[in-house]
Amino acid sequence: MTPQILNEQPCHGAFVTGTDTDVGKTLVAAILVKAWGADYWKPYQTGVESASGDTETVAALLGLGGGHVLHPPACVLRAPLSPWAAALAEGVVLDMSALRPPQTVAPLVVEGAGGLYVPVDDRHMMIDLAARLALPVVLVARSTLGTINHTLLSLSALRARRLPVLGVVMNGPLSSGNREALERFGQVPVIAEIPPLERVDVASVAALATRIPDLAVLSRAIA
Repeated sequence: MTPQILNEQPCHGAFVTGTDTDVGKTLVAAILVKAWGADYWKPYQTGVESASGDTETVAALLGLGGGHVLHPPACVLRAPLSPWAAALAEGVVLDMSALRPPQTVAPLVVEGAGGLYVPVDDRHMMIDLAARLALPVVLVARSTLGTINHTLLSLSALRARRLPVLGVVMNGPLSSGNREALERFGQVPVIAEIPPLERVDVASVAALATRIPDLAVLSRAIA
């Protein structure tokens, strides 16, 4: 099923997804928000029974000031599962077709949950949400062994749905070989590499944000 694109208020920004869970999507989302003067939105938040939500994490990483708006999630669920599975466990009925993005003048950075084929409800996957929002994708990938296969499969899935990709962000120890492979065989730019950080805090996010290409430049490259 192909979800309808939301045309009521066209969005500009990016949809942040990953090749897997725990690849650093939230950190990357915070860096993009800082770099682009963007707002942030995590539509589906799960796992709050054991950890704080990603919106709170992004708020802490951005610090005070900056004028960023962090929009509240559309749905918050306790179990650290996919939105579909967590909703079933809590007796909640999710319907992605009823989801509406927040109104914003600034660019909007939307963070997905898990990877592209994480189920949202009985009919839709996370890749359907990216298509519905009509935002170009930033794909977060590990830099280490195994990333080539996982990343190229994710890029193939995005291309099959004709979803534009702004680029890949590699998270972990720097690997020039893996970067070259992803750019060559994935035919996308690696727009940032995030090395292991001694501290993940406001200062490190601000420093990394200075290395992110301008959103307008990246958008023109895929137009």
